[in-house]
Amino acid sequence: MPGIIIAVVVTLVIAVPVSIFVTNSYHKKVTEQKVGGAEQQARSIIDEAVKTAETKKREILIEAKEESMRSKNELEKEIKERRAEVSKSESRVQQKEENLDKKLESADRKEQSLISREENLEKERQKVAKLNEQRVQELERISGLTSQQAKDFLLNTVKDDVKADAAKYIKESMAQARDEADKQAKEVLVTAIQRCAADHVAESTISVVQLPNDEMKGRIIGREGRNIRTLETLTGVELIVDDTPEAVVLSAFDPVRREVARIALEKLIVDGRIHPARIEEMVDKAKKEVDNTIREEGEQAALDAGVHGLNTEEIKLLGRLKYRTSFGQNVLKHSVEVSQLTGLLAAEVGVDTRIAKRAGLLHDIGKAVDHEQDQTESQSHVALGVDICKKYKESPVIINAVAAHHGDCEPESLIALLVQAADTISAARPGARRETLENYTNRIQQLEDVANSFEGVEKSYAIQAGREVRVMVVPEKISDADMVLLARDITKKIENDLQYPGQIKVNVIRESRVIDYAK
Repeated sequence: MPGIIIAVVVTLVIAVPVSIFVTNSYHKKVTEQKVGGAEQQARSIIDEAVKTAETKKREILIEAKEESMRSKNELEKEIKERRAEVSKSESRVQQKEENLDKKLESADRKEQSLISREENLEKERQKVAKLNEQRVQELERISGLTSQQAKDFLLNTVKDDVKADAAKYIKESMAQARDEADKQAKEVLVTAIQRCAADHVAESTISVVQLPNDEMKGRIIGREGRNIRTLETLTGVELIVDDTPEAVVLSAFDPVRREVARIALEKLIVDGRIHPARIEEMVDKAKKEVDNTIREEGEQAALDAGVHGLNTEEIKLLGRLKYRTSFGQNVLKHSVEVSQLTGLLAAEVGVDTRIAKRAGLLHDIGKAVDHEQDQTESQSHVALGVDICKKYKESPVIINAVAAHHGDCEPESLIALLVQAADTISAARPGARRETLENYTNRIQQLEDVANSFEGVEKSYAIQAGREVRVMVVPEKISDADMVLLARDITKKIENDLQYPGQIKVNVIRESRVIDYAK
Protein backbone atom coordinates (compact mmCIF):
# COMPACT_ATOMS: atom_id res chain seq x y z
CA MET A 1 0.00 0.00 0.00
CA PRO A 2 2.76 2.43 0.81
CA GLY A 3 4.35 1.64 -2.43
CA ILE A 4 1.28 2.48 -4.33
CA ILE A 5 1.11 5.85 -2.62
CA ILE A 6 4.75 6.51 -3.38
CA ALA A 7 4.17 5.53 -6.98
CA VAL A 8 1.20 7.90 -7.21
CA VAL A 9 3.21 10.70 -5.66
CA VAL A 10 6.09 10.14 -8.00
CA THR A 11 3.74 10.00 -10.94
CA LEU A 12 2.15 13.27 -9.85
CA VAL A 13 5.53 14.88 -9.33
CA ILE A 14 6.55 13.94 -12.85
CA ALA A 15 3.15 14.64 -14.48
CA VAL A 16 2.58 18.13 -13.04
CA PRO A 17 5.76 19.78 -14.43
CA VAL A 18 5.22 18.09 -17.78
CA SER A 19 1.61 19.31 -17.83
CA ILE A 20 2.68 22.84 -16.95
CA PHE A 21 5.32 22.91 -19.65
CA VAL A 22 2.94 21.63 -22.27
CA THR A 23 0.32 24.17 -21.22
CA ASN A 24 2.81 27.07 -21.32
CA SER A 25 4.03 26.07 -24.73
CA TYR A 26 0.47 26.05 -26.04
CA HIS A 27 -0.36 29.40 -24.59
CA LYS A 28 2.84 30.93 -25.96
CA LYS A 29 2.07 29.71 -29.40
CA VAL A 30 -1.49 31.01 -29.25
CA THR A 31 -0.23 34.37 -27.98
CA GLU A 32 2.32 34.65 -30.74
CA GLN A 33 -0.37 33.92 -33.28
CA LYS A 34 -2.64 36.64 -31.80
CA VAL A 35 0.20 39.20 -31.71
CA GLY A 36 1.07 38.47 -35.29
CA GLY A 37 -2.56 38.92 -36.35
CA ALA A 38 -2.84 42.17 -34.43
CA GLU A 39 0.34 43.55 -36.02
CA GLN A 40 -0.90 42.63 -39.43
CA GLN A 41 -4.29 44.26 -38.70
CA ALA A 42 -2.57 47.39 -37.40
CA ARG A 43 -0.44 47.65 -40.54
CA SER A 44 -3.54 47.34 -42.71
CA ILE A 45 -5.34 50.02 -40.67
CA ILE A 46 -2.34 52.32 -40.96
CA ASP A 47 -2.14 51.77 -44.68
CA GLU A 48 -5.86 52.47 -45.03
CA ALA A 49 -5.53 55.66 -42.95
CA VAL A 50 -2.62 56.84 -45.08
CA LYS A 51 -4.64 56.24 -48.23
CA THR A 52 -7.64 58.08 -46.77
CA ALA A 53 -5.45 61.01 -45.70
CA GLU A 54 -3.94 61.29 -49.15
CA THR A 55 -7.39 61.26 -50.67
CA LYS A 56 -8.62 63.99 -48.27
CA LYS A 57 -5.53 66.05 -48.93
CA ARG A 58 -6.10 65.95 -52.66
CA GLU A 59 -9.79 66.87 -52.20
CA ILE A 60 -8.89 69.82 -49.93
CA LEU A 61 -6.30 71.08 -52.34
CA ILE A 62 -8.80 70.88 -55.18
CA GLU A 63 -11.45 72.75 -53.12
CA ALA A 64 -8.90 75.41 -52.11
CA LYS A 65 -7.95 75.96 -55.73
CA GLU A 66 -11.61 76.25 -56.72
CA GLU A 67 -12.32 78.72 -53.85
CA SER A 68 -9.28 80.76 -54.83
CA MET A 69 -10.52 80.91 -58.40
CA ARG A 70 -13.99 82.02 -57.30
CA SER A 71 -12.57 84.73 -55.03
CA LYS A 72 -10.32 85.94 -57.77
CA ASN A 73 -13.22 86.13 -60.22
CA GLU A 74 -15.44 87.98 -57.73
CA LEU A 75 -12.62 90.41 -56.91
CA GLU A 76 -12.01 91.10 -60.57
CA LYS A 77 -15.77 91.64 -61.07
CA GLU A 78 -15.97 94.06 -58.12
CA ILE A 79 -12.92 95.94 -59.36
CA LYS A 80 -14.56 96.35 -62.75
CA GLU A 81 -17.78 97.65 -61.13
CA ARG A 82 -15.86 100.08 -58.95
CA ARG A 83 -13.94 101.35 -61.94
CA ALA A 84 -17.22 101.84 -63.80
CA GLU A 85 -18.70 103.81 -60.86
CA VAL A 86 -15.57 105.94 -60.55
CA SER A 87 -15.76 106.65 -64.25
CA LYS A 88 -19.42 107.72 -63.92
CA SER A 89 -18.59 109.92 -60.90
CA GLU A 90 -15.78 111.58 -62.80
CA SER A 91 -18.18 112.26 -65.65
CA ARG A 92 -20.77 113.80 -63.28
CA VAL A 93 -18.15 115.93 -61.53
CA GLN A 94 -16.84 117.16 -64.84
CA GLN A 95 -20.40 118.01 -65.93
CA LYS A 96 -21.04 119.88 -62.69
CA GLU A 97 -17.84 121.83 -63.07
CA GLU A 98 -18.92 122.81 -66.55
CA ASN A 99 -22.35 123.92 -65.26
CA LEU A 100 -20.72 125.84 -62.42
CA ASP A 101 -18.46 127.64 -64.84
CA LYS A 102 -21.51 128.59 -66.88
CA LYS A 103 -23.30 129.90 -63.76
CA LEU A 104 -20.27 131.91 -62.71
CA GLU A 105 -20.13 133.48 -66.11
CA SER A 106 -23.87 134.29 -65.86
CA ALA A 107 -23.38 135.76 -62.36
CA ASP A 108 -20.53 137.91 -63.60
CA ARG A 109 -22.74 139.23 -66.37
CA LYS A 110 -25.58 139.98 -63.89
CA GLU A 111 -23.16 141.69 -61.52
CA GLN A 112 -21.93 143.91 -64.31
CA SER A 113 -25.55 144.65 -65.18
CA LEU A 114 -26.41 145.55 -61.55
CA ILE A 115 -23.37 147.81 -61.26
CA SER A 116 -24.49 149.58 -64.38
CA ARG A 117 -28.06 149.93 -62.98
CA GLU A 118 -26.79 151.29 -59.67
CA GLU A 119 -24.76 153.90 -61.50
CA ASN A 120 -27.85 154.89 -63.46
CA LEU A 121 -29.99 154.98 -60.27
CA GLU A 122 -27.45 157.16 -58.51
CA LYS A 123 -27.58 159.58 -61.40
CA GLU A 124 -31.40 159.56 -61.21
CA ARG A 125 -31.29 160.15 -57.44
CA GLN A 126 -29.07 163.13 -57.91
CA LYS A 127 -31.47 164.50 -60.51
CA VAL A 128 -34.48 163.89 -58.19
CA ALA A 129 -32.70 165.55 -55.23
CA LYS A 130 -31.87 168.53 -57.36
CA LEU A 131 -35.47 168.78 -58.61
CA ASN A 132 -36.79 168.40 -55.01
CA GLU A 133 -34.49 171.18 -53.86
CA GLN A 134 -35.74 173.39 -56.65
CA ARG A 135 -39.36 172.50 -55.76
CA VAL A 136 -38.79 173.39 -52.06
CA GLN A 137 -37.18 176.69 -53.05
CA GLU A 138 -40.10 177.48 -55.32
CA LEU A 139 -42.62 176.58 -52.60
CA GLU A 140 -40.76 178.74 -50.09
CA ARG A 141 -40.80 181.63 -52.57
CA ILE A 142 -44.53 181.22 -53.23
CA SER A 143 -45.63 180.68 -49.60
CA GLY A 144 -43.23 183.07 -47.99
CA LEU A 145 -42.31 180.36 -45.38
CA THR A 146 -39.15 178.39 -44.92
CA SER A 147 -39.33 174.63 -45.04
CA GLN A 148 -38.85 174.40 -41.25
CA GLN A 149 -41.66 176.89 -40.62
CA ALA A 150 -43.97 174.99 -42.96
CA LYS A 151 -43.05 171.72 -41.25
CA ASP A 152 -43.76 173.16 -37.80
CA PHE A 153 -47.11 174.54 -38.97
CA LEU A 154 -48.11 171.20 -40.45
CA LEU A 155 -46.99 169.27 -37.35
CA ASN A 156 -48.92 171.57 -35.04
CA THR A 157 -52.04 171.24 -37.17
CA VAL A 158 -51.75 167.45 -37.28
CA LYS A 159 -50.92 167.29 -33.57
CA ASP A 160 -54.09 169.21 -32.63
CA ASP A 161 -56.20 166.97 -34.85
CA VAL A 162 -54.58 163.85 -33.42
CA LYS A 163 -55.12 165.08 -29.85
CA ALA A 164 -58.79 165.71 -30.51
CA ASP A 165 -59.27 162.33 -32.18
CA ALA A 166 -57.27 160.59 -29.46
CA ALA A 167 -59.29 162.24 -26.68
CA LYS A 168 -62.53 161.28 -28.39
CA TYR A 169 -61.31 157.72 -28.91
CA ILE A 170 -60.09 157.42 -25.30
CA LYS A 171 -63.40 158.75 -23.98
CA GLU A 172 -65.39 156.32 -26.10
CA SER A 173 -63.07 153.44 -25.15
CA MET A 174 -63.29 154.26 -21.45
CA ALA A 175 -67.09 154.47 -21.61
CA GLN A 176 -67.24 151.16 -23.43
CA ALA A 177 -64.77 149.58 -20.98
CA ARG A 178 -66.81 150.82 -18.00
CA ASP A 179 -69.99 149.41 -19.51
CA GLU A 180 -68.34 146.07 -20.24
CA ALA A 181 -66.65 145.95 -16.82
CA ASP A 182 -69.91 146.78 -15.05
CA LYS A 183 -71.76 144.13 -17.02
CA GLN A 184 -69.09 141.51 -16.45
CA ALA A 185 -68.82 142.35 -12.73
CA LYS A 186 -72.58 141.93 -12.35
CA GLU A 187 -72.45 138.58 -14.13
CA VAL A 188 -69.60 137.39 -11.91
CA LEU A 189 -71.39 138.48 -8.74
CA VAL A 190 -74.71 136.97 -9.78
CA THR A 191 -73.01 133.71 -10.70
CA ALA A 192 -71.19 133.56 -7.38
CA ILE A 193 -74.33 134.39 -5.36
CA GLN A 194 -76.40 131.78 -7.18
CA ARG A 195 -73.82 129.09 -6.50
CA CYS A 196 -73.49 129.76 -2.77
CA ALA A 197 -75.97 130.25 0.06
CA ALA A 198 -75.88 129.47 3.77
CA ASP A 199 -78.39 129.21 6.59
CA HIS A 200 -78.47 131.80 9.34
CA VAL A 201 -79.81 131.96 12.88
CA ALA A 202 -81.33 134.80 14.82
CA GLU A 203 -79.12 136.93 17.03
CA SER A 204 -79.63 136.34 20.72
CA THR A 205 -78.00 137.35 23.97
CA ILE A 206 -80.23 135.14 26.13
CA SER A 207 -81.03 131.44 26.37
CA VAL A 208 -84.20 129.91 27.82
CA VAL A 209 -84.04 126.62 29.71
CA GLN A 210 -87.35 124.76 30.05
CA LEU A 211 -88.17 123.28 33.44
CA PRO A 212 -90.31 120.19 34.16
CA ASN A 213 -92.29 122.17 36.76
CA ASP A 214 -92.17 125.41 38.74
CA GLU A 215 -90.91 123.61 41.85
CA MET A 216 -87.57 123.18 40.07
CA LYS A 217 -87.02 126.96 40.34
CA GLY A 218 -86.70 126.72 44.12
CA ARG A 219 -84.19 123.89 43.83
CA ILE A 220 -82.18 125.89 41.30
CA ILE A 221 -82.11 128.88 43.66
CA GLY A 222 -81.19 126.68 46.63
CA ARG A 223 -81.08 127.48 50.30
CA GLU A 224 -80.40 131.19 50.74
CA GLY A 225 -79.60 131.29 46.98
CA ARG A 226 -76.37 129.29 47.22
CA ASN A 227 -77.08 127.14 44.14
CA ILE A 228 -77.83 130.05 41.82
CA ARG A 229 -74.84 132.02 43.14
CA THR A 230 -72.55 129.03 42.57
CA LEU A 231 -73.80 128.57 39.02
CA GLU A 232 -73.46 132.28 38.23
CA THR A 233 -69.97 132.41 39.76
CA LEU A 234 -68.69 129.35 37.88
CA THR A 235 -70.15 130.30 34.48
CA GLY A 236 -70.20 134.11 34.56
CA VAL A 237 -73.82 134.03 33.42
CA GLU A 238 -76.80 135.77 35.00
CA LEU A 239 -79.74 133.50 35.84
CA ILE A 240 -83.10 135.25 35.70
CA VAL A 241 -85.76 133.36 37.67
CA ASP A 242 -88.99 135.31 37.23
CA ASP A 243 -92.69 134.61 36.82
CA THR A 244 -92.22 132.94 33.45
CA PRO A 245 -93.87 129.55 33.85
CA GLU A 246 -91.57 126.52 33.75
CA ALA A 247 -88.62 128.44 32.35
CA VAL A 248 -85.36 130.04 33.48
CA VAL A 249 -83.59 132.71 31.42
CA LEU A 250 -79.79 132.77 31.04
CA SER A 251 -78.38 136.16 30.11
CA ALA A 252 -74.75 136.84 29.09
CA PHE A 253 -72.90 138.74 26.41
CA ASP A 254 -70.38 135.90 25.97
CA PRO A 255 -72.21 133.22 23.93
CA VAL A 256 -69.76 130.47 24.92
CA ARG A 257 -70.32 131.05 28.63
CA ARG A 258 -74.07 131.12 28.05
CA GLU A 259 -73.89 127.80 26.21
CA VAL A 260 -71.83 126.25 29.04
CA ALA A 261 -74.40 127.44 31.59
CA ARG A 262 -77.30 126.13 29.50
CA ILE A 263 -75.80 122.65 29.10
CA ALA A 264 -74.81 122.48 32.77
CA LEU A 265 -78.27 123.56 33.95
CA GLU A 266 -80.03 121.07 31.67
CA LYS A 267 -77.79 118.27 32.97
CA LEU A 268 -78.54 119.30 36.57
CA ILE A 269 -82.29 119.30 35.88
CA VAL A 270 -82.13 115.81 34.37
CA ASP A 271 -79.90 114.54 37.19
CA GLY A 272 -82.08 116.07 39.90
CA ARG A 273 -79.21 116.50 42.40
CA ILE A 274 -78.62 120.24 42.60
CA HIS A 275 -76.02 121.41 45.10
CA PRO A 276 -72.75 123.37 44.82
CA ALA A 277 -70.47 120.33 44.43
CA ARG A 278 -72.70 118.79 41.79
CA ILE A 279 -73.02 122.16 40.02
CA GLU A 280 -69.22 122.45 39.82
CA GLU A 281 -68.96 118.93 38.39
CA MET A 282 -71.64 119.57 35.77
CA VAL A 283 -70.07 122.90 34.78
CA ASP A 284 -66.72 121.16 34.18
CA LYS A 285 -68.45 118.52 32.03
CA ALA A 286 -70.31 121.21 30.10
CA LYS A 287 -67.06 123.11 29.46
CA LYS A 288 -65.42 119.97 28.05
CA GLU A 289 -68.47 119.29 25.90
CA VAL A 290 -68.51 122.84 24.57
CA ASP A 291 -64.74 122.70 23.90
CA ASN A 292 -65.22 119.50 21.88
CA THR A 293 -68.11 121.08 19.99
CA ILE A 294 -66.01 124.18 19.24
CA ARG A 295 -63.16 122.06 17.87
CA GLU A 296 -65.50 119.90 15.77
CA GLU A 297 -67.35 122.93 14.40
CA GLY A 298 -64.06 124.62 13.51
CA GLU A 299 -62.82 121.52 11.67
CA GLN A 300 -66.16 121.16 9.89
CA ALA A 301 -66.12 124.82 8.84
CA ALA A 302 -62.60 124.46 7.43
CA LEU A 303 -63.72 121.31 5.59
CA ASP A 304 -66.84 122.99 4.20
CA ALA A 305 -64.79 125.97 3.02
CA GLY A 306 -62.10 123.75 1.50
CA VAL A 307 -59.32 125.35 3.57
CA HIS A 308 -56.49 123.14 4.85
CA GLY A 309 -53.43 123.59 7.05
CA LEU A 310 -54.97 125.85 9.69
CA ASN A 311 -53.35 126.10 13.10
CA THR A 312 -55.13 124.21 15.91
CA GLU A 313 -55.82 127.47 17.75
CA GLU A 314 -57.22 129.03 14.59
CA ILE A 315 -59.61 126.09 14.26
CA LYS A 316 -60.74 126.58 17.86
CA LEU A 317 -61.31 130.29 17.28
CA LEU A 318 -63.37 129.47 14.19
CA GLY A 319 -65.43 127.03 16.26
CA ARG A 320 -66.18 129.76 18.80
CA LEU A 321 -67.84 131.74 16.02
CA LYS A 322 -70.65 129.14 16.08
CA TYR A 323 -71.95 130.87 19.20
CA ARG A 324 -71.45 134.38 17.80
CA THR A 325 -74.06 136.24 15.78
CA SER A 326 -74.11 139.64 14.11
CA PHE A 327 -77.42 141.27 13.19
CA GLY A 328 -79.13 137.90 13.20
CA GLN A 329 -76.45 136.23 11.07
CA ASN A 330 -74.38 133.38 12.48
CA VAL A 331 -70.76 134.49 12.15
CA LEU A 332 -69.35 130.99 11.51
CA LYS A 333 -71.81 130.31 8.70
CA HIS A 334 -71.18 133.82 7.41
CA SER A 335 -67.41 133.15 7.36
CA VAL A 336 -67.88 129.87 5.48
CA GLU A 337 -70.18 131.60 3.00
CA VAL A 338 -67.69 134.45 2.48
CA SER A 339 -64.93 131.87 1.95
CA GLN A 340 -66.95 130.04 -0.69
CA LEU A 341 -68.01 133.27 -2.39
CA THR A 342 -64.44 134.55 -2.43
CA GLY A 343 -63.26 131.29 -3.96
CA LEU A 344 -65.93 131.46 -6.66
CA LEU A 345 -65.11 135.09 -7.46
CA ALA A 346 -61.38 134.29 -7.52
CA ALA A 347 -62.01 131.46 -9.99
CA GLU A 348 -64.01 133.82 -12.20
CA VAL A 349 -61.29 136.50 -12.31
CA GLY A 350 -58.35 134.09 -12.40
CA VAL A 351 -56.54 134.46 -9.05
CA ASP A 352 -55.41 131.86 -6.50
CA THR A 353 -58.62 130.29 -5.14
CA ARG A 354 -56.79 128.56 -2.26
CA ILE A 355 -55.52 131.83 -0.75
CA ALA A 356 -58.84 133.54 -1.51
CA LYS A 357 -60.84 130.90 0.40
CA ARG A 358 -58.44 131.06 3.34
CA ALA A 359 -58.70 134.86 3.52
CA GLY A 360 -62.50 134.71 3.31
CA LEU A 361 -62.72 132.13 6.11
CA LEU A 362 -60.45 134.12 8.46
CA HIS A 363 -61.77 137.63 7.71
CA ASP A 364 -64.03 137.79 10.83
CA ILE A 365 -61.93 135.63 13.17
CA GLY A 366 -61.45 138.64 15.46
CA LYS A 367 -65.13 138.35 16.46
CA ALA A 368 -64.25 135.18 18.36
CA VAL A 369 -62.41 137.26 21.01
CA ASP A 370 -63.71 140.84 20.67
CA HIS A 371 -66.16 140.42 23.58
CA GLU A 372 -63.35 139.34 25.92
CA GLN A 373 -61.63 142.73 25.91
CA ASP A 374 -61.64 145.31 28.65
CA GLN A 375 -63.32 148.62 27.82
CA THR A 376 -60.01 150.42 28.38
CA GLU A 377 -58.28 148.53 25.58
CA SER A 378 -61.19 148.08 23.21
CA GLN A 379 -60.21 147.09 19.65
CA SER A 380 -62.37 146.38 16.64
CA HIS A 381 -62.74 142.82 15.45
CA VAL A 382 -60.69 143.83 12.37
CA ALA A 383 -57.63 144.78 14.45
CA LEU A 384 -58.03 141.65 16.58
CA GLY A 385 -58.28 139.49 13.45
CA VAL A 386 -55.08 141.05 12.08
CA ASP A 387 -53.27 140.32 15.36
CA ILE A 388 -54.47 136.70 15.30
CA CYS A 389 -53.36 136.18 11.69
CA LYS A 390 -49.93 137.67 12.45
CA LYS A 391 -49.62 135.48 15.54
CA TYR A 392 -50.21 132.31 13.55
CA LYS A 393 -47.94 133.31 10.64
CA GLU A 394 -50.53 133.87 7.93
CA SER A 395 -49.32 135.32 4.63
CA PRO A 396 -49.23 139.13 4.10
CA VAL A 397 -51.98 138.82 1.45
CA ILE A 398 -54.37 137.22 3.97
CA ILE A 399 -53.43 139.72 6.72
CA ASN A 400 -54.14 142.65 4.38
CA ALA A 401 -57.44 141.07 3.28
CA VAL A 402 -58.53 140.79 6.93
CA ALA A 403 -57.41 144.36 7.69
CA ALA A 404 -59.12 145.85 4.62
CA HIS A 405 -62.44 143.98 4.53
CA HIS A 406 -64.26 146.92 6.21
CA GLY A 407 -62.17 149.63 4.54
CA ASP A 408 -59.91 150.26 7.57
CA CYS A 409 -56.90 150.26 5.25
CA GLU A 410 -56.22 150.18 1.54
CA PRO A 411 -56.46 146.78 -0.21
CA GLU A 412 -53.07 145.70 -1.54
CA SER A 413 -54.23 142.78 -3.65
CA LEU A 414 -57.14 141.65 -5.77
CA ILE A 415 -57.94 138.99 -3.16
CA ALA A 416 -58.53 141.71 -0.54
CA LEU A 417 -61.05 143.37 -2.88
CA LEU A 418 -62.76 140.01 -3.48
CA VAL A 419 -63.06 139.45 0.29
CA GLN A 420 -64.68 142.90 0.60
CA ALA A 421 -67.15 142.05 -2.15
CA ALA A 422 -67.94 138.60 -0.74
CA ASP A 423 -68.42 140.00 2.77
CA THR A 424 -70.82 142.62 1.43
CA ILE A 425 -72.71 140.04 -0.62
CA SER A 426 -73.09 137.68 2.33
CA ALA A 427 -74.15 140.43 4.74
CA ALA A 428 -76.37 142.45 2.44
CA ARG A 429 -78.22 139.86 0.39
CA PRO A 430 -81.90 139.48 1.24
CA GLY A 431 -82.57 137.34 4.31
CA ALA A 432 -78.98 137.26 5.50
CA ARG A 433 -79.28 139.64 8.42
CA ARG A 434 -82.06 140.98 10.57
CA GLU A 435 -82.30 144.12 12.63
CA THR A 436 -85.48 145.49 14.06
CA LEU A 437 -86.69 148.62 12.31
CA GLU A 438 -86.92 150.44 15.62
CA ASN A 439 -83.31 149.68 16.59
CA TYR A 440 -82.05 150.61 13.15
CA THR A 441 -84.00 153.88 13.11
CA ASN A 442 -82.82 154.81 16.60
CA ARG A 443 -79.21 154.12 15.74
CA ILE A 444 -79.37 156.25 12.58
CA GLN A 445 -81.21 159.05 14.39
CA GLN A 446 -78.67 159.06 17.24
CA LEU A 447 -75.84 159.31 14.74
CA GLU A 448 -77.43 162.32 13.00
CA ASP A 449 -78.27 163.97 16.34
CA VAL A 450 -74.65 163.76 17.46
CA ALA A 451 -73.50 165.48 14.27
CA ASN A 452 -76.23 168.13 14.42
CA SER A 453 -75.34 169.02 18.02
CA PHE A 454 -72.23 170.94 16.94
CA GLU A 455 -72.34 174.63 16.13
CA GLY A 456 -71.95 175.51 12.47
CA VAL A 457 -73.49 172.25 11.23
CA GLU A 458 -76.30 172.95 8.76
CA LYS A 459 -77.55 169.37 8.36
CA SER A 460 -76.24 165.81 8.43
CA TYR A 461 -77.16 162.52 6.76
CA ALA A 462 -76.40 159.00 7.94
CA ILE A 463 -75.83 156.76 4.92
CA GLN A 464 -74.63 153.25 4.12
CA ALA A 465 -76.69 151.72 6.97
CA GLY A 466 -74.99 153.96 9.50
CA ARG A 467 -71.43 153.29 8.38
CA GLU A 468 -70.95 156.90 7.19
CA VAL A 469 -72.31 160.28 8.27
CA ARG A 470 -72.06 163.26 5.91
CA VAL A 471 -72.01 166.60 7.69
CA MET A 472 -72.89 169.78 5.75
CA VAL A 473 -71.52 172.94 7.44
CA VAL A 474 -72.28 176.63 7.04
CA PRO A 475 -69.31 178.05 5.05
CA GLU A 476 -69.57 181.45 6.76
CA LYS A 477 -69.16 179.91 10.21
CA ILE A 478 -66.76 177.00 9.57
CA SER A 479 -63.47 177.58 7.76
CA ASP A 480 -61.32 174.94 6.07
CA ALA A 481 -59.11 174.76 9.15
CA ASP A 482 -62.15 174.44 11.42
CA MET A 483 -63.40 171.45 9.37
CA VAL A 484 -60.50 169.30 10.56
CA LEU A 485 -61.23 170.08 14.21
CA LEU A 486 -64.98 169.60 13.71
CA ALA A 487 -64.51 166.16 12.14
CA ARG A 488 -62.28 165.13 15.04
CA ASP A 489 -64.76 166.41 17.64
CA ILE A 490 -67.69 164.60 16.01
CA THR A 491 -65.64 161.38 15.86
CA LYS A 492 -64.77 161.59 19.55
CA LYS A 493 -68.40 162.25 20.55
CA ILE A 494 -69.63 159.29 18.48
CA GLU A 495 -67.03 157.00 20.10
CA ASN A 496 -68.00 158.14 23.59
CA ASP A 497 -71.80 158.29 23.27
CA LEU A 498 -72.82 155.59 20.80
CA GLN A 499 -72.46 151.81 20.50
CA TYR A 500 -72.08 150.55 16.95
CA PRO A 501 -70.50 147.66 14.99
CA GLY A 502 -67.37 148.20 12.91
CA GLN A 503 -66.44 151.82 12.20
CA ILE A 504 -68.22 155.00 11.13
CA LYS A 505 -66.79 157.39 8.56
CA VAL A 506 -67.29 161.11 9.33
CA ASN A 507 -67.36 163.15 6.11
CA VAL A 508 -67.46 166.94 6.67
CA ILE A 509 -68.38 168.98 3.57
CA ARG A 510 -68.02 172.75 3.21
CA GLU A 511 -69.58 174.16 0.03
CA SER A 512 -69.93 177.76 -1.13
CA ARG A 513 -72.55 178.74 -3.70
CA VAL A 514 -73.37 182.04 -5.40
CA ILE A 515 -76.84 182.36 -6.92
CA ASP A 516 -78.11 185.18 -9.10
CA TYR A 517 -81.01 185.57 -11.50
CA ALA A 518 -81.07 187.07 -15.01
CA LYS A 519 -84.23 189.08 -15.57
